[in-house]
Amino acid sequence: MKCLTLSCVLAAIALAATPALAQTSSGDSNSKRDCAIGYVTGVAGSAQSVRDYLATPERDRIRYLKDNEIQCKVADDDSHASGCTGVTLLKNEKVSVYDNSDPATTAIVVRVELDRGTYPVIIVAPSNEVKCDE
Repeated sequence: MKCLTLSCVLAAIALAATPALAQTSSGDSNSKRDCAIGYVTGVAGSAQSVRDYLATPERDRIRYLKDNEIQCKVADDDSHASGCTGVTLLKNEKVSVYDNSDPATTAIVVRVELDRGTYPVIIVAPSNEVKCDE
């Protein structure tokens, strides 16, 4: 009987703590989105390509990455690239947070390897994959 009562008390404590945990998590999300420098591990690319990637069934995502490699127009002076399409996979890449006004994605500036070299580009990544530099 004592065991049953103890279980009920522990369950009540856990349920009472759940709203506080949700508030803390959403608070962390807002502070995370206010950073200027961060790291991204995961997919990034043009907004439409990232949306398409996320809508792709899990089993087909590797094929999507291979079939939609990132391509960008390189400026005549070779200083930057823009007009990107497709996606790339980033592995703990240091990025500048450019715009975080969209709740689902965050625009970032990152150096990407292209056919003509490595260039800084503005692309998007899912917001949950952007971790602030502390």
